Amino acid sequence: MRFEFKPFDEMTPADYESIGLKAGLEIHQQLLTEKKLFCRCPAGHYSKTYDAEILRHMRPTLSELGEYDGTALMEFKTKKEIIYRIHSDTVCTYEMDDTPPFMMDEASLDIALKVAILLNLNLVNELHIARKQYLDGSIPTGFQRTTILGVDGWIPFKGRRIRIAQLGLEEDACREVSDIGHQRVFLTDRLGMPLIETVTYPDMKTPQEAAEVGEILRRLVRATGNVRTGHGAAREDVNVSIDGGTRVEIKGVPSLSRIPMLIYNEAMRQWNLLRIRELLKQRGITPSTFASGSEDVTRIVSKTQYAPIQQAIDRGEEIHCVRLDNFAGILNEKTQTDTTFAKEISDRVRVVACLTRLPNIVHSDAASETLSAKFWKLIRQRVQANPNDALVLVWGNKEDAECGCNEIAIRAREATEGIPNETRQALNDGTNGFERILPGPDRMYPDTDLPPLALTSDRVERARANLPDPPWKREKQYRKLNLPDDVIRMLSYSPRALLFDRLVDELEVNPMLAGVTLYQHAKALDREGLSLENLSDEEFISLFKAHRSGRLAREGIVEVVRHLITRNEYDTARNGGAPNDPDESIRSALDELGINPVPDDDLRKMVENAVHRTDFPRTVNTRDKKHRYLMGILMERLRGCVEGQIVSGILNEELDALDEVQERKARRKAK
Repeated sequence: MRFEFKPFDEMTPADYESIGLKAGLEIHQQLLTEKKLFCRCPAGHYSKTYDAEILRHMRPTLSELGEYDGTALMEFKTKKEIIYRIHSDTVCTYEMDDTPPFMMDEASLDIALKVAILLNLNLVNELHIARKQYLDGSIPTGFQRTTILGVDGWIPFKGRRIRIAQLGLEEDACREVSDIGHQRVFLTDRLGMPLIETVTYPDMKTPQEAAEVGEILRRLVRATGNVRTGHGAAREDVNVSIDGGTRVEIKGVPSLSRIPMLIYNEAMRQWNLLRIRELLKQRGITPSTFASGSEDVTRIVSKTQYAPIQQAIDRGEEIHCVRLDNFAGILNEKTQTDTTFAKEISDRVRVVACLTRLPNIVHSDAASETLSAKFWKLIRQRVQANPNDALVLVWGNKEDAECGCNEIAIRAREATEGIPNETRQALNDGTNGFERILPGPDRMYPDTDLPPLALTSDRVERARANLPDPPWKREKQYRKLNLPDDVIRMLSYSPRALLFDRLVDELEVNPMLAGVTLYQHAKALDREGLSLENLSDEEFISLFKAHRSGRLAREGIVEVVRHLITRNEYDTARNGGAPNDPDESIRSALDELGINPVPDDDLRKMVENAVHRTDFPRTVNTRDKKHRYLMGILMERLRGCVEGQIVSGILNEELDALDEVQERKARRKAK
């Protein structure tokens, strides 16, 4: 392997091509519905408070073919105690598997169907509900109900197509509170909320492409106006592989911006794991020749000064040593950025043996940083290790320590095969850690509680009739209007795009004014805690009608919007659900703000008075400075009543006249 990984910023598309990088996405997006997917509890009610706790232990079930899923068996080995914190307002007996499911929420299905059509998927004729096993405790039933709406779709991307494998509709899982030792705690407030899962093929060839495709898919679902936004409403899983490797899934990526670094580090990890496999092969270590052994070495290290082991002994725990034959130096081999192969072992011990207190292992490749040479020599004698062997110490109660030893040997043997099939956890520094064995087909089996559901042609046509334009079509359309890039991006997926189109097409509002108002000004108001969601589309239409008729100048639009959102009468009407005449709402707002038309003669007189009666500060000593100074004074009184451009024009005329008078006086004085 001549290729060497460069720093992230120096990697090129050609570098990624040389290692055969492939990346795909699985994007989970919560839907904006009132109810959960298979019960009638409210969706979207988050709270850290709870009424009760339920304790459960998970056990795997056989598939239809009489097989156990590998992930389920791994989770069963952890012997986790699962605690669910429940609140009566958000959870019913269905979530706890004490009541059969209701029929699927109709609103959720209609939203998912719209997204499936936008993704150009081939729709199924009939929905079949399946159960997908989850023994990590994230779902109290031990399985998630899920279904597939369509397969084999596509979206455009840089002159080619990114293939969409499928779109699923399923229920969300619990929120994890903590995972320490053999106890895992969950909040159940989001449990059962409807979400869609969009799965792409591995068509992205660089880390940056994966993030860009994720952004397109984010805009596409948001264009419907029927998905939740905010922290946790969307989560991405990233599938990564390189030539000679295997698909590895990185779970729970919370933001698109983190995808490139995660893919880079996983590609590096797989490349390094293949390199480690070659090193082991050169030493004659293969899956068939791999050898290891383990011993209890508690008595030998009982007097050590190394704090983690000393503290473990004080807690009454056992210290065990695993001998990895001919592995010396391998545990210090680099895998990811600032990460070595030893962490692969530590992660497996943390997850499966539940030894979550770190550090949970020490090893002889870093001997000088841990125990003294005397203790390492005694340990080598005890486990009959030669200088070419690597030693790994692990500690815990007897059962956990023995489980840890077993996992260390398993992970070391896997190194002789290359890259294990794993699901990895996204870490904040851009690296990833072991989460569980990659699930196989045995985790899925048909749900016997719910009948198949036909996707009728009427339902599909109703969904088609209410589709927004896809983001890529909108972007092309708005770019022709010479809008700013940030406004184009927003309008490409915003539900307000339809309002923008009405303003521009029906009222002939200047596109720049409409776009800037709906995005840039909206952002500024949002920072003040004022949301444009509190104004209806019809109120915006009436607002811009007032502008087009000359009743409201463009400089006053934002001030009127601010007033409409905050005034007590408006808020009361909106919160009470009472009907509101948008034209009357705008007229009253203009009256309350004192925004009234100014006759031309009155306007000119105001400008003339400002020019001749204003005492300018000493620093306002040039024509441009006087103009800016007087515009500030005039627009404070006229904002919203008269266009600033008109005021500026009259002011220039008056200043020109003043300059002429002063020049004549100067000439007479000079004579």
